[in-house]
Amino acid sequence: MFGFINLHKPTGWTSHDCVARVRRLLKTKRVGHGGTLDPLATGVLPIAVGSATRLLQFLPTAKAYRATVRLGITTTTDDLEGEVLQVHPAAQVTQAEVAEALSAFEGILQQIPPIYSAIQVNGQRLYKLARKGEVIQPEPRTVEIYGIEILDWQALDPDHPEVTLQIACGPGTYIRSIARDLGEVLQVGGTLAQLVRTQSCGLDLANSISLETLEERVNQGSLVLTDPTVALKEMPHCTLDELSAIRWCQGQSVEMSADTPESWIRVYAVSAQFLGMGMLSEGLLIPKIVLGSVAAA
Repeated sequence: MFGFINLHKPTGWTSHDCVARVRRLLKTKRVGHGGTLDPLATGVLPIAVGSATRLLQFLPTAKAYRATVRLGITTTTDDLEGEVLQVHPAAQVTQAEVAEALSAFEGILQQIPPIYSAIQVNGQRLYKLARKGEVIQPEPRTVEIYGIEILDWQALDPDHPEVTLQIACGPGTYIRSIARDLGEVLQVGGTLAQLVRTQSCGLDLANSISLETLEERVNQGSLVLTDPTVALKEMPHCTLDELSAIRWCQGQSVEMSADTPESWIRVYAVSAQFLGMGMLSEGLLIPKIVLGSVAAA
């Protein structure tokens, strides 16, 4: 099997749980995922099967989320899974004030990850240290937020209104940190109440499938994996003639002129067969990940 599954991760499941379930359903160990989601979060979890796991590193890094932030509450984990640290009334906060505060969250900025995160410090995960009572303040990281806007404003509990945001961002961005930092700017505190990833690695929520649907399709023999090149379509590509394709698949570099000094290239045979990924450098197309073979005519 070779390809991707656009899985809709259910709440309460870790990304590893989902990978383990897919391995059992497909009866193969070679399964990986792109972009970890917290157990509380749902939405797009790209799953690679077979040799497609070698292509995860090339998938688009941009992501999009629908996040609900509850104002007036701070927690240890910066979401509702954590222990409540502080509670403040936030009835005075208006939607207009939130919109104004959000302007500071767009662009390239320094973000402090949650204390409960998978970042490693001295070889240990922060969340493991935090569970032991060893609270270490993580170093700020540079992230980029392409756009952030308000989708909905709810004040069913006047003291703790909730704002739902649409967020488009680059890799490494913690949405829990945005919830926490927004609450700090508004001086009432904030925590993440709900998170749905709507886009990741070139895959979107509208085309995702649940674990239940995946199991049904496997049992019916109707499962069709997504062609990896669909997610890689924005990368440059080239088509090799028959002789060059044979040589390239055998591990030999082939000559190729290009304007760019060095770049990754999707490589195809004349038959449109996807052969793998090559590195274009100094006029040579160097085989790096060979996924296909071409027989001589």
